[in-house]
Amino acid sequence: MDTPRTLPDYLRPGLTLVFVGINPSVYSAQRGHYFARPTNRFWRAFSHSRLSAAARQALAVEALEPEHDAALLDFGIGFTDVVKRPGANAASVSQAQFREGALLLRERLEAHRPTIAVFHGLTAYRPFARYALGLPTRGAALGPQPERLGDTRLFVVPNPSPANAHFTVAEQVAWYDRLAAFLEHEGETLRTSQ
Repeated sequence: MDTPRTLPDYLRPGLTLVFVGINPSVYSAQRGHYFARPTNRFWRAFSHSRLSAAARQALAVEALEPEHDAALLDFGIGFTDVVKRPGANAASVSQAQFREGALLLRERLEAHRPTIAVFHGLTAYRPFARYALGLPTRGAALGPQPERLGDTRLFVVPNPSPANAHFTVAEQVAWYDRLAAFLEHEGETLRTSQ
């Protein structure tokens, strides 16, 4: 069986944030954009958060859409996944795929050195912590993590997937605003890449 097409990494040195998903959905991979499924809450929540204010203003839009994913590189925001193989959901990812993907993700993050790697959900963060950092994951929780990868801070927000329905859009917005406050506290601002 052929491996389905996947999403490109939107990475480069000097990024402030890199959003890290579990793996692309088949739907998103077919459309060529992150969080492309209309029921996914990422773009709606992100567009209502302080994190996206500079990008929305510069792009002269009220709401960002999946088609803006590559353009966000110019505002210091990138995208990648723990596992690059598309699937129907996170349950389709094997532990072997998580192990391999986590090690490859570590290499990508070390090469590009973003200020913060933002994991969408503990299901994305735990295999990275286990396989790429060699850490126990029992106490992992949402928010900033005590561990770093070099100079890169690690932060976990709820997964915006509709399968994670116990978090509302308003709660997702609040988590992105917490991340904005964390950036401000760290003395960083979203910067336009040169």
